[in-house]
Amino acid sequence: MEKQVINLTNLVLKNLRLKLHTTILCLVLLPILALSQQNQLDTGKKYTIGEITVTGSQSFNELTVIAFSGLKKGEEIFIPGERISNVIKKLWDENLFSDVNIYVTSIEGNTANLEINITELPTLNEATITGIRKGRVKELQKELNLTSGTKITKNLLTTTKNYITNKYKKDGFYFANVLLKSSPEIDSTGTEVGQNLSINIDKGNKVKISKIHIEGNDALSDKKLRRSMKKTKQINPLRLFKRSKYAKEAFLEDQVSLINKYKENGYRDARITSDSLAVVNDKRLELFLNIEEGKQHYFGDIRFIGNSVYTDQELRNFLGIKKGDVYNGILLDKRIADDSDPDADDLTNAYQNNGYLFSRINPVEVNIQNDTIDFEIRIFEGREAYFNNVTVVGNNKTNDHVIYRELRVRPGQKYSKRDVIRTIRELGQMGFFDPESIAPNFINPDPNTGTLDMEFSVEESGASQIELQGGFGGGGFVGTLGLSFNNFSLRNIFNGEAYKPLPMGDGQKLSLRAQASSFYQTYSLSLVEPWLGGKKPVQFSFSFSHTIQFLYDFQAREADRNRRFLITGGSVGLAKRLQWPDDHFVLSHALSFQHYNLKNYNTGLFTFGDGFSNNLAYTIGLTRDNTFNNPIFPVGGSNFSVTAKVTPPYSLFNGVKYSRLSSDPEFQNPDGTPNQSLIDQKRFNWLEYYKIKFKGTWYTTIVDKLVLRPQAEFGFLGAYNLDRGVPPFERFFMGGDGLGAFSLDGREIISMRGYPNQSLSSQDGNTIFNKFSLELRYPITLKQMASIYALTFVEGGATYDSFKNYNPFQINRSAGLGIRIFMPAFGLLGIDFGYGFDPIPGTFQPNGWETHFIIGQQF
Repeated sequence: MEKQVINLTNLVLKNLRLKLHTTILCLVLLPILALSQQNQLDTGKKYTIGEITVTGSQSFNELTVIAFSGLKKGEEIFIPGERISNVIKKLWDENLFSDVNIYVTSIEGNTANLEINITELPTLNEATITGIRKGRVKELQKELNLTSGTKITKNLLTTTKNYITNKYKKDGFYFANVLLKSSPEIDSTGTEVGQNLSINIDKGNKVKISKIHIEGNDALSDKKLRRSMKKTKQINPLRLFKRSKYAKEAFLEDQVSLINKYKENGYRDARITSDSLAVVNDKRLELFLNIEEGKQHYFGDIRFIGNSVYTDQELRNFLGIKKGDVYNGILLDKRIADDSDPDADDLTNAYQNNGYLFSRINPVEVNIQNDTIDFEIRIFEGREAYFNNVTVVGNNKTNDHVIYRELRVRPGQKYSKRDVIRTIRELGQMGFFDPESIAPNFINPDPNTGTLDMEFSVEESGASQIELQGGFGGGGFVGTLGLSFNNFSLRNIFNGEAYKPLPMGDGQKLSLRAQASSFYQTYSLSLVEPWLGGKKPVQFSFSFSHTIQFLYDFQAREADRNRRFLITGGSVGLAKRLQWPDDHFVLSHALSFQHYNLKNYNTGLFTFGDGFSNNLAYTIGLTRDNTFNNPIFPVGGSNFSVTAKVTPPYSLFNGVKYSRLSSDPEFQNPDGTPNQSLIDQKRFNWLEYYKIKFKGTWYTTIVDKLVLRPQAEFGFLGAYNLDRGVPPFERFFMGGDGLGAFSLDGREIISMRGYPNQSLSSQDGNTIFNKFSLELRYPITLKQMASIYALTFVEGGATYDSFKNYNPFQINRSAGLGIRIFMPAFGLLGIDFGYGFDPIPGTFQPNGWETHFIIGQQF
């Protein structure tokens, strides 16, 4: 008798009406027996499973497939029945097979022998992408994750095609087409070992929006409505920063923005009745919007219900909306809770900054009469919330006490959203953690007891930096080697077990730096302790430096080592965080001393070649810094500083008449003429001056992550005694990237991109400067391993000899672009290309392009 086979898959499909793909099977049956068995199976009789075999195109072990199915020999099942249907569905859900069939091969009494026939899905051998440039192929392959061994399902092919198509449509290639084709991979024995997938991408032309047509608008102009659409723009040759590409998702988002513009102007019922597009050609399309504006509405009575913490008048002051104002739904939502600004003065923050974490505020329209809308602001205050436990996780190197002293929240303290946000900012400003990954986790908030646990999650970043710098500055090659340990532990410096490789974790900063060229050498050391004594935010700093500078012949490019200028100095400082006007203010004090020793060192800056000068000065500074959150890429806040550096007024008590020195025989040559060298040694043996500087920087997020950074700087160097005059030290030099700041004679190097180093000042420097800059920044990535952002800038500045010729509008101008890269191990690196629009002194043509390499500074 031939093999008797009944396809249970077809029976299951019939009974359950499942639309599963099956192959056409040729059944070889004895007609009478087959009909008899078919009738038996149709009755749903219970059978005992006998032998189970596996057939078909498959590489799985037979026992594996049987295990997948869950069927067991000796199991009693109804044939057909729910058990068989579940087995078929389970095998399909494995997503490993393109065809599944279960057959009854024979029936002996109550025993049924089964055959599972499967066809495996093909396996991906290799995926190749054509039609795009090679650099994009690797990136796209990574995004698609088409690795060898992946099963080629219909869903995989559809998903791959849709992903690529949508990706290029978002980039403006509206007619992008993707063709997928698979072919077998045959090995040397003629056996198929997988399928190769060929992906051909035809991007087509980038499609731009030639025109946006708006119909039905009377209250708001086409121009105003188009301006409200931030991501969908029609072609305008004067617009540089917004492309006019078409993307469906962006168009839908901008429709919401357009309706919000109406809501801001009182049209609460405005809606878009239809939108469509028309293809002009393969490079252009037009968009059409039909609008129903409705009528303009106004705010009516606004009542507060449920408030006990704040009076109605206090809440009205927070809300800032009065009866009779034009209805503005967007403004109302922001005054209730502004999600775009965590520090906003809205009602929600008013409650949450006062401990009411569990409060809820809902504005409800209670009456609409003609064009006036009455509101109830319904408030559920809840219980005051208090912190139970406050913890920090993720710090492996930084000691707990270093972190906990920066926290603005404490166990038992009343909840304040402002303090939580401030803590995030303080942790980000420390420089020990990745600012982008700091997260506050609310644990077990309980509105019944009014308690919660707060956990701050941090990821440590490299706190030590190596500075390797080389370039040309000051007329020669300048090389720098610096080591900066930003999370140093001074108390463990004699603890051998703490060297991994250095003692770290106490938040101190230790810097060692050496700089040298063919004509000078500089060595410096500094230490900063941010919490002196460990209990209050009082910063102690100490620094020491020594410079040997040789007289340099710039034409011959030779240094005379018998003629030198020695500078030795140091400073100590204290800085305290203030509580008034607010705790963003820091008051700093520093006492510094430099000893200048000239040995046969004659330059135009000094009239004496042998001698010494001393510089004892006190510096007081007041700063306010509330920038957030990432110190490398702040997105908001400001930073202001005012400093005054003063020396003792020696002229008041040393009894020297400096105006009469030229007539004093002690300071004359044998022929009776004044000896300027002796006079200057007397004038400058102890330097006497005062220096005042101001610097202000603002950070504002314009849109998305685009940040605008305006900055203004001013400096003035003055003398107490005009007869004694301004000293040749401590002067301002402007131009370049600051790399030429090799001398420690107190000079201030004011960078000005687009011009050579120190080229915009006189040879001896100037006593006044001002500088203004405007910078647009956009982050490429802010990952922990490397933060990268691009920038464009315009800036202007100048130096002056006195207020008589001071003119803040007569400045040297420049513009350009650049990029910054911050890596924890190397600090800030970057390059700028600046164009100087004005001639440098002594020339008549615009200076043109200059390239500046930036290391360790941000301008």
